[in-house]
Amino acid sequence: MSQSAGHLIVRQLEAHGVRRVYSVPGESFLDVLDGLYDSPIETVVARHEGGAGFMALAEGRLGGVPGVAMVTRGPGAANAMIAVHTAWQDATALVLFVGLIPVADRGRESFQEFDLTAWFDSTAKRVMVLDDEHRAAEVVAEAMHTAATGRVGPVVVGLPEDVLVRLTDASPVPPRRTGPSRVSADEAADAAAAVRAAARPLIVVGGDGWTGSTGADLTAWAEAAHVPVAADWRAYDAVPHSSGAWAGWLGYGRADTLAARLDEADLLIFVGCGRTDVLTDGYRHGLGARTIVVVPDAEARGHAGRIDLQVAATPRAWVAALPDPSSARGTRSRDWMDTLAADQRRFAHPEPEDCDGVDLSTAMGVLDARLGEERVVTYGAGNATLWGHRFLGHHLPNSLVGPRNGAMGAAVPAAVAASLVFPERQVVAICGDGDFLMNGQELTVCRAHGGTPLVIVVDNGIYGTIAQHQRAHYPGRPSGTSVDNPDFAAGMRAYGGFGEYVQTTEDFGPALDRALASDLPALLHLRADPATMPPSSANGSGRKTA
Repeated sequence: MSQSAGHLIVRQLEAHGVRRVYSVPGESFLDVLDGLYDSPIETVVARHEGGAGFMALAEGRLGGVPGVAMVTRGPGAANAMIAVHTAWQDATALVLFVGLIPVADRGRESFQEFDLTAWFDSTAKRVMVLDDEHRAAEVVAEAMHTAATGRVGPVVVGLPEDVLVRLTDASPVPPRRTGPSRVSADEAADAAAAVRAAARPLIVVGGDGWTGSTGADLTAWAEAAHVPVAADWRAYDAVPHSSGAWAGWLGYGRADTLAARLDEADLLIFVGCGRTDVLTDGYRHGLGARTIVVVPDAEARGHAGRIDLQVAATPRAWVAALPDPSSARGTRSRDWMDTLAADQRRFAHPEPEDCDGVDLSTAMGVLDARLGEERVVTYGAGNATLWGHRFLGHHLPNSLVGPRNGAMGAAVPAAVAASLVFPERQVVAICGDGDFLMNGQELTVCRAHGGTPLVIVVDNGIYGTIAQHQRAHYPGRPSGTSVDNPDFAAGMRAYGGFGEYVQTTEDFGPALDRALASDLPALLHLRADPATMPPSSANGSGRKTA
């Protein structure tokens, strides 16, 4: 039976198990929207294409299949670019469908015309344009496969509006199956021998793909082999923090002690990630040690420096292939692992700070105690997030979404999507005032789709990260970093949710309890001291600056 190419695209997405698409509608892909009308796929209508892209990115990180966003040509695609760049640098599976002008109008400076390939080719795994209605299903299948295999990432698919309405007798195609990732016996044996010979080995985990028991199995093995486990920037949910092998995270806001241990390690094993500039403080730490890299990308893109053994495998395949930990432990004692774990426990213990407004160290400690282990935490960019990174633990996989490329505006849309993916879990977004105002409007999606995230907005009236750099390099000359904020809590109440303004540390706990008990999307607007910078790695408290 004939159907339009637009309807066939929807049927193919159904075949891939897509549960939601995130979209800002446009006239260029009306036929796809019509196909979604009677589809089991839920269409989540965002208020900004950047918000739709970040929602799809969160779905791709949490939901098991590539996240799907749909936007229109020109301006819509431009707004969605931020999510594509984030998915590219974060290595997160995302497929962005972009409605395009009719084929016959190309090259005429038509309304909202742009060159899809020229825009996205340097920041996406692949850019495709559907010019043949009969290939609609296979183009979608290829896009989903490309996004989800190898070094996962974003794929952009252009949909000319005239091609979408053409009829075809083609049917959905079976999703392409990929054989399981495998680690050879020689690779596993070589790695075990390297660990056995090392006095101070360190495993660094990162990236996506830490599903099921993979992280817990790795830390159980590491504990038995006396090997500490650290995490890359914003990949803290890869392994449970309750493990005796947990050594904390590397990257922005990390403990000085862990950066020093990175230099002391005589063997580094990167699993799911590589040695990047953020992880090494600008390629300053951990460059000389013997190195094993385990990533599904045979090219190991993003990794800098030495590689003594490279294994092209997923974290799951690597962990499944690990030999008996006793064969890797040798005569090594627990001292090295226990030292790093103790460093992390001290680092993650909040100490109260005397400051104006809400003491964020204490507040995050209270939040950590109130949230269940099934929490999902989302972050935007900026200094305000560092208190959350440090004091909020992770115990289950798929419990963190934060842009590893530092993009602003991700916290709220990611929290909305996470609340739809995991309606039974408490989702909390941690963001600064500047980050919140970039996509805070996406909280309106909750009214239509039932999400109930909690948003913590830290209001210090400045772009804190930039202000910190400014104070260091241009002291006494603040310029372009202050912001004047509205009443965020009142805005949340206008959206039909729970909103409360919190001015003191003592008020935070009771306000948090009321927010969690509301069973509504909720927002706590925290007044923070603009003079307080992120917590020091030495004492756990925020530092006041002049």
